[in-house]
Amino acid sequence: MDTTFEKYEEKFKALADRKRLHIMHLLCQKGSTCVCDLTQLLGMPQSKLSYHLKILLDANLIKKETKGTWSYYELNTEEVNHLLSPELCCLFRPSC
Repeated sequence: MDTTFEKYEEKFKALADRKRLHIMHLLCQKGSTCVCDLTQLLGMPQSKLSYHLKILLDANLIKKETKGTWSYYELNTEEVNHLLSPELCCLFRPSC
């Protein structure tokens, strides 16, 4: 059970930041997006953006694909949907 808690703790820590939620929202709206476009859309230096993207990647909430010298990011919809699933709710319901 501890590993299950650790997995969700990492994901919810990643979600507990307004900038990361904004990144995820943009990726949800735009689909696969180049990091260069994200810096402009968010008005954030690439160094700060990279920090937030790494946290989201480590939590498996986004995916990264490298094309040439550019990195493209997209929302990991399967993982996000999993977080919103009945499985997580069962952790807090005695009937599951």
